[in-house]
Amino acid sequence: MRAGFAPPPPRRSASLRMTLGLAALLIAVAGLAMALQYRMTARSLEAEQRALLAADLAAFEALYEQRRIPALRAAIAYRVEGGAGAARYLLLDRGGNVLAGNLAVWPEGISPQLVDAPFQVAGQAVNLPDGRYLVSAVELPGGFALMVARSSDGRLETLAGLRALILWVLMGLSVVSLLLARLVAARVLGRISAVNTVAEQVATGDLTARVAVQAGGDEFATLEAHVNHMLDRILHLNQATHRLSDSIAHELRTPLNRVQQQLAALPADTGEAQEALRQAVRVFEALLDISAAEAATGERPGLLPLDLSALAAEVFDLYAALGEDEGLSMQVEITPALQILGERSLMAQLLSNLLENAIKYCHTGDSVTLRLWAAEDQVVLRISDTGPGLPKDLQGRLFDRFSRGERDQSISGHGLGLALVQAIAARHGAKLSLPDSGDGQNVEQNKGFAIQLSCPKLP
Repeated sequence: MRAGFAPPPPRRSASLRMTLGLAALLIAVAGLAMALQYRMTARSLEAEQRALLAADLAAFEALYEQRRIPALRAAIAYRVEGGAGAARYLLLDRGGNVLAGNLAVWPEGISPQLVDAPFQVAGQAVNLPDGRYLVSAVELPGGFALMVARSSDGRLETLAGLRALILWVLMGLSVVSLLLARLVAARVLGRISAVNTVAEQVATGDLTARVAVQAGGDEFATLEAHVNHMLDRILHLNQATHRLSDSIAHELRTPLNRVQQQLAALPADTGEAQEALRQAVRVFEALLDISAAEAATGERPGLLPLDLSALAAEVFDLYAALGEDEGLSMQVEITPALQILGERSLMAQLLSNLLENAIKYCHTGDSVTLRLWAAEDQVVLRISDTGPGLPKDLQGRLFDRFSRGERDQSISGHGLGLALVQAIAARHGAKLSLPDSGDGQNVEQNKGFAIQLSCPKLP
């Protein structure tokens, strides 16, 4: 990962979404199951009520076939005297007079259907003065009217109780589903978070970070194993590259120093050759410094409480005179007594490289500003200038070794200064960013360039 890159903050919580999604799924499935059960119960109770009504009609039909109206009248009177319970009966003569039953008048809105036999008339739901009933009304030959009704109150009360029970069950199930979904989401997202944590550590330069592979052999364990294998491979390749560059730097620095000394002993003018050799030696020394800083990334030994405010002020004072000699306006804003865990020499090198770069690429009349302040648990260092800005051909590779823009080829340098800054930042667990642009890269807008370092603040 390049310095300056920061993953976008999540706009929504994946844990919350997964928890609510799983809970909603469980509640929906349970709700559908209970709705189906309710529907089946309602149909069963209604069928039972209709069966009772059909049984009454069948009994009255049998009596009617034997002795006609007198038999019906006697049977209804017998049932009423014995307590009809949830049933209602009414038998009227052709003049509308009550012959038998436990209703005083014929209910409005009910028209008897003319039948001979059998008495199979579908019931209809009707509101009577004392409740809801399922009613069958028939008109018998001769103008007689018979009404048989079965109360729906018991069925309706049962269904109301069932609805209340379903509501309570759904409420309880909602709580249980949320808890279970939360546990599942925590389990799943916890595994993902472990991979993200390792990825963040690797992004800051700690290539030794690894994901703890959990037992079980599931898909997450496979992913964790693959990530670790990938990191092992990256670490191996990185170490091989560093060993090669270190070997080259070590092997060539000594003979180059000897050649430089021999040139200095010659009577002829060898100034240009000596300067070229000095530049080569400085390149090798910078490469070794970068390798040393990268090798120490993630290690706590060597990091001590450091007053970054005082160090920044000292380094800025050293470069302020140089900048003013170049016709630059040197400005500083430092919050005092800000401390971090750091290595003084490396942080001084980082400050020097950043200030030197700013001064080197600015022109007369430009300004260079160093700001240091505290932001929550971070100490933030920003060095900005009003110079020509970042060349477009450097965007995306600013911190690569030996990277230089075509525009600045005439300016002396070897393209290792910011690579060393990146390595030192990683050594201190700090993050580099280019704050002028939302995507982490300074787009060449008008003028100016800024680089920002955020270090963990020492309490």
